[in-house]
Amino acid sequence: MARSPDGESVITRAVRILDAFGPESTVLSLSELGRRARLPLATTARLVKEMTRHGLLDRDEHRQVLIGTRMWELAERASPVRDLRETALPYMGDLHAVVGHSTQLGVLDGGEVLFVERLTAPGSVVNVTRIAGRLPLNASSAGLVLLAHAPDGLRERVLAARPTAYTRHTLADGQALRTELAGIRRRGFAFCPGHIHPDATGIAVPVRRGGHVVAAMGLVVPNDDDAWTFSRPLVLAGLALSRALG
Repeated sequence: MARSPDGESVITRAVRILDAFGPESTVLSLSELGRRARLPLATTARLVKEMTRHGLLDRDEHRQVLIGTRMWELAERASPVRDLRETALPYMGDLHAVVGHSTQLGVLDGGEVLFVERLTAPGSVVNVTRIAGRLPLNASSAGLVLLAHAPDGLRERVLAARPTAYTRHTLADGQALRTELAGIRRRGFAFCPGHIHPDATGIAVPVRRGGHVVAAMGLVVPNDDDAWTFSRPLVLAGLALSRALG
């Protein structure tokens, strides 16, 4: 495998280029891409040309760089969450129709929650999540559900770290976080008023397959006196989805 003078493989550099893109950074100039990937401009240009030739990247009319449709094709072809998403969508759609607010599905990936599906509606309360976007486990309702049911080793690492705080309500203290995780396991859902944005409340429930928590389904609703009432339809939807997954 070809390597750079510092011993880094071509594949590693290509992955760094792909990692430079994000939910809010889907189109980048060549120079910005090189800066984000921490690669020389000449190396970036050479790799972009090669990856574009294979359809992994694309260039728009302004020569800006974006992810190519071949990447989407390959990801969909072998995605480990494809069956989960396809099974969850009807239940998410029904829930969304009932509550009229954003519905989302997240899975545990490393030390973060990765959102793999999201339904929203005009006029919904602010929601920072995006499909293929990530959030720290301590900050979002979906992340807290996944953390509550995570292996002990991962949970202890998160509790021992310095968690990210978005607002004064975000659980960034280890002891408060530990207490909340126990509460989530006891009542069956996470309820997070103002944890990421003061105007929004996140609510999430575990999704199980064969008794194991494989995802978290959540809602983002207005942070008001009615927020708690949305927990019941969400819990019922989560139980129905878990039964469908078997």
